[in-house]
Amino acid sequence: MPYPITRLRRMRRNETLRRMVRETHLRADDLIMPLFVRPGAGVRNPIASMPGQFQWSVDTLVEEARAVADAGVPAIILFGIPEHKDAAGSEAYADAAVVCRAIEAVKKARPELCVITDVCLCEYTDHGHCGVIAKNRDGAPDVANDATLELLAKEALAHARAGADLVAPSDMMDGRVTAIRDALDDNGFQDVPIMAYSAKFASVFYGPFRDAAESPPQFGDRRSYQMDPPNLEEAMREIEEDIDEGADIVMVKPALAYLDVIRRAADEFPMPIAAYSVSGEYAMIEAAAANGWIERERAIREVLLAIRRAGAKLILTYWAKEAANWLK
Repeated sequence: MPYPITRLRRMRRNETLRRMVRETHLRADDLIMPLFVRPGAGVRNPIASMPGQFQWSVDTLVEEARAVADAGVPAIILFGIPEHKDAAGSEAYADAAVVCRAIEAVKKARPELCVITDVCLCEYTDHGHCGVIAKNRDGAPDVANDATLELLAKEALAHARAGADLVAPSDMMDGRVTAIRDALDDNGFQDVPIMAYSAKFASVFYGPFRDAAESPPQFGDRRSYQMDPPNLEEAMREIEEDIDEGADIVMVKPALAYLDVIRRAADEFPMPIAAYSVSGEYAMIEAAAANGWIERERAIREVLLAIRRAGAKLILTYWAKEAANWLK
């Protein structure tokens, strides 16, 4: 019925009514906390471009994981910073790698906490790229897709042996989900799910992460394997392919500039959609809030609700612990 019979403002007049008819809800169970782990003891290194975030050693990471779990966040995702880097990223798939030791320590301290691991080589290679480097047809260095798959499978397998609950390949190589699924299944880890970074775009918003993970490319960039930002249909093809290869959860990354991709994925694929609210999104809001330009808590809540409203079931966010405490 038209105005004046219909007055949509009637249901906005007080907080109780607004809460009762709210269409989208954010819960602590929707959140995943990214954490960076490095060798050493007693380490709590601030990340300059990500205020409030740190690099942790295994012992301090366990304490932070306890705090995350106590806040009600059900899962963390681990990114490793090795002691030594080489061309093949060999510490990524070593059984004694810092991520493997972190998995074991966290699962011992808080066995109910879901431990997810990032499966990629960029943090571990001395060149900062996500795979093995070879010369392409033009004679220029590039990431060799098929040679990289074996190493990613070895990395995922090392994480599973250490007790990871879920592995998350972020490299964007063609065929990586199949390679990882086969390696896990062939070694008795059929029950370990894969959360694939399926639509990972070549984004400017990754800058602070590369500081945190100490993984900037030493030459070129990652556009030959990460997605071109204008391409929505290609994103759907990437997601469908990963599902066909055995992915249990698919992810869109970044989140804020790609809400349309999240929405389309949620509409087309009947499975959990994850979205990564990345370091640049975090840094923008933290910088604006530090300058008094926006209200920090309201901005964070609005961003996370927007991602959830777009259709993401799971949100990887550096605000996970803080937001979960607000939501209690």
